[in-house]
Amino acid sequence: MPLIPDRLKTRFQVQAAVRLATTRNIALTVARRGDEDAGVILLKLNRRDLGFEVLAQTRGQGGELVWQRVTGAAPVTEADADAYIARAVKRDPDVWVVEIEDREALPLFPGAIV
Repeated sequence: MPLIPDRLKTRFQVQAAVRLATTRNIALTVARRGDEDAGVILLKLNRRDLGFEVLAQTRGQGGELVWQRVTGAAPVTEADADAYIARAVKRDPDVWVVEIEDREALPLFPGAIV
């Protein structure tokens, strides 16, 4: 379970995830910076031979931080992941995009995947 509090400003959440990824030898790139205080985070997970997933940061019914698989339950191609991200950025210019290359998709941010 990651140790990053879920009520931190977005830039601090991302900075903490970058440091955690470094300690775990996981490739992580901040592909796009959004609003530093309250920008929503999109995770583009490269699961290598398993395909790609895009997760969006959101809040659950109880206010807890959760991650929604916005590209569906099954992995997609990189082109499909990139197309989703491009549409999301067009709708919300404050969004952050964090790309993670990890076959196991170890958690770097707090919150369950739903």
